[in-house]
Amino acid sequence: MPKYSTYQEVKSQLIDGTCTTVDVVQNYLDRIEASKELNIYVEVWAEEALAIAKSQDERRQNGEELGRLAGLVVSIKDVICYQDHKVTAGSKILDGFTSLFSATAVQRLLAEDAIIIGRTNCDEFAMGSTNETSYYGPTRNAADPERIPGGSSGAAAVAVQADTCLVALGSDTGGSVRQPAALCGVIGLKPTYGRISRHGLLAYGSSFDQIGVLSNSVADAALLLEIMAGADDFDSTASTEAVPAYSTLKNDGKPSKVAYIRPALEHPGLDEEVRANAQSFLDSLKAAGHEVEAVEFDLLDYIISAYYVLTTAEASSNLSRYDGIRYGHRSDESENLLETYQKSRTEGFGTEVKRRIMLGTFVLSAGYYDAYYARAQKVRRLLVEQLNGIFVDYDFICLPATPTPAWPLGESLDDPVAMYLSDIYTVAANMAGIPAISLPSGTHGSTGLPLGMQLMAPAFGEADLLSFATTIQ
Repeated sequence: MPKYSTYQEVKSQLIDGTCTTVDVVQNYLDRIEASKELNIYVEVWAEEALAIAKSQDERRQNGEELGRLAGLVVSIKDVICYQDHKVTAGSKILDGFTSLFSATAVQRLLAEDAIIIGRTNCDEFAMGSTNETSYYGPTRNAADPERIPGGSSGAAAVAVQADTCLVALGSDTGGSVRQPAALCGVIGLKPTYGRISRHGLLAYGSSFDQIGVLSNSVADAALLLEIMAGADDFDSTASTEAVPAYSTLKNDGKPSKVAYIRPALEHPGLDEEVRANAQSFLDSLKAAGHEVEAVEFDLLDYIISAYYVLTTAEASSNLSRYDGIRYGHRSDESENLLETYQKSRTEGFGTEVKRRIMLGTFVLSAGYYDAYYARAQKVRRLLVEQLNGIFVDYDFICLPATPTPAWPLGESLDDPVAMYLSDIYTVAANMAGIPAISLPSGTHGSTGLPLGMQLMAPAFGEADLLSFATTIQ
């Protein structure tokens, strides 16, 4: 079967009888089997997916009306709950845990007849930028299996890159959808905070986390956003703003005003070929008639520090629920309650998760709260003010999605600071809660690896962002 680039291609073939839903699902299952060495999936629900596909074919033959996503094969990151299916967040602490309910985003996809084919690997509790901290081992980049795919939704990106599903759901706390999308050459969309309900998303940083979409086309990302977005009684942070018909929006053809952050393109940590790629991308926007201008931004060197203070603080609180008592891993070596807590968490959590829990507990502790956590919140407020100030005069902000191409496996495991700095261009959107999308922008000349550019828009500006991204793609 051909490699599908958009859901519309699948839908057209299903309607005209060129293929069946069973054919589509079996094709992706074959691709999963052929790419097992990449370690993309933690679990594949082959029999279930085929049974649903068969049912959809029968319903179509009987003239029944199917949902808007009938025949769309989706994977979900191993931090998103699916009722009666396992979810472990890539961690030993949740080994064997079965979800009692489905995430709201998953429910809304299933209601439109999407077919979920499996759960994808990820950094443990979404804490990582390389997909190497998983209990299940690292996922490999399909462009070069000796390279990382990015993280924490690295396997979700590779799932689309290796053609094992048409669309993947990931989560984005500080770039975890956009960074791997860029490193794998696919599209990664992070919506506005609260645009998609977080109900059923295992928490890392509750004021940062957002479910996102990885795909081959902007149109598919827009369609899934339209279906998943909206108010939710189970999540008080989910926005009640009306959901536009993202999938039918068209660009009006008018030139846009695009700002690029000068210090970002002049940053010493930016790879020279990535810099050249970014400049070429900006030049192409100018050639298309858009107004592209540099703006100053004096917080670039502070946002990574502030981000990791705030997210680790939230993580230390969120992960306190994993205690070895109610569910998940419980140590066999403990003899009392305190030892149960200590040994279960010691055995269940990996090194990176322990590091972030300890850092978060430290910055929240008496005597250090004001020095670290309170100051980081002030940086966050200043960041929001500066970005909103830019959006007064510009429609979008453009940045490289990553400072380098994908690096070799294992290179950053002994240097966590290097891994943290790889998020330097993506965390701003999460700190401010604004939408952002990573688009493929070519390849790195000396390595041939994929690169991506990122566009950010004002809060709830997904309609304009997606319309503009469509013209670029």
